[in-house]
Amino acid sequence: MPAARESLLDAARTSLARRPWSTVRMVDVAALAGVSRQTLYNEFGGKDGLARSLVRRETDRYLAGAERALAEGGLPAAADWTVTRARENALLRAVLTGCWTEGLPAPAPTAAPSTSPVPAQRRADGPLPTPAEVIALVRDRAVAVLAPATSTAGARATLARDCEVALRLALSCLLAPAGDGGTAGLVREAVAPIPYGAGR
Repeated sequence: MPAARESLLDAARTSLARRPWSTVRMVDVAALAGVSRQTLYNEFGGKDGLARSLVRRETDRYLAGAERALAEGGLPAAADWTVTRARENALLRAVLTGCWTEGLPAPAPTAAPSTSPVPAQRRADGPLPTPAEVIALVRDRAVAVLAPATSTAGARATLARDCEVALRLALSCLLAPAGDGGTAGLVREAVAPIPYGAGR
């Protein structure tokens, strides 16, 4: 029931924007999504399952957006996009920094494999990526998107390092905004000249 699942995740995100996660009630999420509470429990198993799926979806959306930004404008665009999205979205900011506030869903780590009959929930029930793992995922996507097929192992390693520098600079700009030129300008200075892909 993918449509119901997405509606429930949208409703959970809307509820989270209105109140702290600890006060979000499953019955209210179901009502907002226009489905029964039983459907919500069938999809997610409980509030922690809903939280894990919400965090997983925000992470997946971030990774897809970062890949688009990389393709359109290289590392400066991806860094700038990261800062913009994280400033708008407290849940994404927590995923990227590991700084969870009391108002956000911080799902407990899972020790046992998921037994959910729903494939998407089995994936969400798996270990959620740490900030370092998210950076590594974007770094690997940057190499795949930006490195020419003919690039050497050394050039790919340089690109991977530059991507990590760009993302870590972007995350620092969440705490201390960049000056003139913004995040993209800061990244251009730190990793310029970029001898590969977009964003030269």
